[in-house]
Amino acid sequence: MKSVFLKSGLFVVGALLLIGEANAQRAPKKRGTQPPTGQEASQQTNNNQPSGYDPFGNLPITVDSSGISDTTVRKSLRNDNAYDKSSVSARTPLVYEHLRADDALFAEKVWRELDLREKMNQTFRYEAKDDNGSQVFIDMLLRAVNTGQVTAFDDDRFSTPKTLADIMQLTVGRADTVAQYDPKDINKIIGYRVTRATFDAKSVVKLRIKEEWVFDRESSRMFCRILGIAPLKTEYLPNGQERGSSVMFWVYYPDLRPTLAKAEVYNPKNMGQSRMTWEELFESRMFSSYIVRSTLDNAANRNIRAYIKDPILALLEGDNIKDKIFNYEQDLWSY
Repeated sequence: MKSVFLKSGLFVVGALLLIGEANAQRAPKKRGTQPPTGQEASQQTNNNQPSGYDPFGNLPITVDSSGISDTTVRKSLRNDNAYDKSSVSARTPLVYEHLRADDALFAEKVWRELDLREKMNQTFRYEAKDDNGSQVFIDMLLRAVNTGQVTAFDDDRFSTPKTLADIMQLTVGRADTVAQYDPKDINKIIGYRVTRATFDAKSVVKLRIKEEWVFDRESSRMFCRILGIAPLKTEYLPNGQERGSSVMFWVYYPDLRPTLAKAEVYNPKNMGQSRMTWEELFESRMFSSYIVRSTLDNAANRNIRAYIKDPILALLEGDNIKDKIFNYEQDLWSY
């Protein structure tokens, strides 16, 4: 009898254990024990983010191109002159006279700066439109670079070319993304606007020229050959004070001559003849400049302002270098 009761008790205990395990398997798990998926995940993400957050990138993005200068060339559909000027576009620069290395008795490189705010250099900032576009010199220079007529370089030895993307960053600035908010709810973002810094051609107020003075003993005369031109971009401090200038890029002048030979220079006092070209202006040296560096007695290859801090004395040192070059040619002659 006892064995029957013992077997019955064991059977009841086993049945209870099986029922408890089955109930545990059918019970739903707690919601916090597994990560949400699908719509629950998106709802939970949006609830945890601040107002205006757009995790799916569905907000509109507009690009504001007002800061990019318009470089479109609009040609006149009629003859805008009382006389025929078709020969201007056919001009070509004269070929340089060949100089042999054995005949170069004297050769020194000189770096000059042109301040376009000076009265003699006002033609570089002539604001007008023509069949070849803007007549501001920096605009013509940028147009020649952007159209592939010349190559822009990073240094004055013309060893590292710049890409068009690099030139674009210098002229239109970097892109800046600004969020736009709902006027009724300042915490809600309704879109984004991409803007760029405005580039003003008149902000380039200086040019740097690299040239070489060579005395050719075969012809017994001094030659001056321009090697490169670089626009200088003025940098300012946060308070608006002028900090200095930096080189934007260098252009090899002999490559630029064919382009300059087809562009006229504004001359307010020229009444009877056609205007001279930019190539003729540089070859005739009809500009005002001052020397900032040279290879004459400069073993450290430093700028004048690096060892002469006073600006007036630095200008006088530049004139002293010019006199040394001039006197070298004059001292070779006996009167």
